Amino acid sequence: MDKLKKTRLRNWIQVFFVALIGLIAINKGLTEMGTNIPFISDASLHALCPFGGVVTLYNIFTLGTFISKIHASAMILMGIVFVLTLLFGPVFCGWVCPLGSIQEWIGKLGKKIFKSKYNHFVPQKIDHVLRYLRYVILVMVIIVTARSGYLMFADVDPYNALFTFWYEDVSVKALIVLALTLGLSLFIERPWCKYACPYGGLLGLFNPIRFFKIKRNPTTCISCNRCDHSCPMNIEISTKGDVKSLSCISCLECTSEFSCPVEDTVTLQMGQFSSTAKKEAKDEN
Repeated sequence: MDKLKKTRLRNWIQVFFVALIGLIAINKGLTEMGTNIPFISDASLHALCPFGGVVTLYNIFTLGTFISKIHASAMILMGIVFVLTLLFGPVFCGWVCPLGSIQEWIGKLGKKIFKSKYNHFVPQKIDHVLRYLRYVILVMVIIVTARSGYLMFADVDPYNALFTFWYEDVSVKALIVLALTLGLSLFIERPWCKYACPYGGLLGLFNPIRFFKIKRNPTTCISCNRCDHSCPMNIEISTKGDVKSLSCISCLECTSEFSCPVEDTVTLQMGQFSSTAKKEAKDEN
């Protein structure tokens, strides 16, 4: 399968999940009106929220109760996402999350408008500081939610607002955050993922310990920096052996499967590059 087909495969997976969650959200509203879409679930977004499972798990251990509006299905989804993340990193962020995908699609327009300036508006020093903001938000959400028994984050969650903006009871704060997120996506790739998403921050903690890591083979690398330019999270892949950055979303855009022009140079794998490959690379040089 060539690189173009693999890129399209990821795009189709993203489209599938955006459409699926969108149809489920619409069907929930239709069900409340007495009708529905055949073969589509009418579950609420709370039942499909793996982040709700995180704070519910904390609440069960501390208070023995579920978070208000959060369903057991959210905990099952949380478990599935955690297993995948332990194996392959935050693939939920890079391949599944509808909000992440829509930010990415808006970013394509930003790239056409701003060219090479796109995704480089924030000074590097400020960018490095802002990356810790999502961990501050994560701690705040868990603490406040555990004390109140209500998912505080729901009132400002752009993911929820994205699929409920036509509801009368949607939070105005969440709509404002959604609008800011989508607007900033014209200048910064995946701004919510990069700086504010508490769930993405939590999944990012798995990157240093995941079983399959993104690795760069320095013996075959030609220092073209295409891996750096393709990374939506501004990670400098070309200076690393293993990509352990907490910001990595496992989109695989930097790999030889997608962007790197040299075969088997930037790959998702377990273990190190074989000594045979290193010897062949040296012989060619």
